[in-house]
Amino acid sequence: MRPLLQVEHLSGGYGRREVVHDVSLTVAAGELCALLGLNGCGKTTLIKAVCGLLPAVRGACLVDGQDTTRLNEKKRAALLSYIPQRLSIITGRSVLDVVLMGFNPRLGLLESPGERHRQEAVAALEKLGLAHRAGADFATLSEGQKQLVILARAMVQNAPVMLMDEPDSALDFVNRGMVLGKVRQLLREQGRAGLISLHDPNFAMRFCDRLLLMKDGAVCGQVVLAKATPQEVEEALSALYGPVRILRHPGGLVMVEA
Repeated sequence: MRPLLQVEHLSGGYGRREVVHDVSLTVAAGELCALLGLNGCGKTTLIKAVCGLLPAVRGACLVDGQDTTRLNEKKRAALLSYIPQRLSIITGRSVLDVVLMGFNPRLGLLESPGERHRQEAVAALEKLGLAHRAGADFATLSEGQKQLVILARAMVQNAPVMLMDEPDSALDFVNRGMVLGKVRQLLREQGRAGLISLHDPNFAMRFCDRLLLMKDGAVCGQVVLAKATPQEVEEALSALYGPVRILRHPGGLVMVEA
């Protein structure tokens, strides 16, 4: 698989406080990689530095060979979409209006979405099972539905790389699996690359192709799930979280307390 996202020796943080140090990683087209680590290890900071919400102190972020750290916000948004951990408060906007926001990087100055864009937005909502709510007030949706709408917005944004910062954090168990399943399906069908920070290793093992392990602001290891044995996964996650056990069941691997 070709690397679609390449992060090279990236460092960044908040003001003079450097939180992420010399991070290098790649994500291939069609691949979903999970960032795992304890709270405060730098997952959110890394995601924000990659997508340009925080300035990079050093290093580069390349999408299909193009360094996004040298681009303005609109050009960067054409290459990288971002789904945050917590949604900004959106009031007085219909579901369709929120999805149409995803076209902004592809529109010219003073240009508004037209009928073709509306049809594409409705098609994205239909793919996620929400076309019937296109006219509803976004604020009235459940948290799971809101995340699916933001996913539809990322779909029409049509960026080759999707960055997601614990998008499941406000969801219940059922909605969490639904959203992550839709993300994985979208990446594989459309050949996009996905980098997602997750709190729960079990969901990462269920839906992701590779685990990137973070500690003290750096990536300290990785696990390719298709190739790793339960014992290898157990050793890697125990080094990150403390003693754990990895069990195999028909649906894949599961982490439990040792």
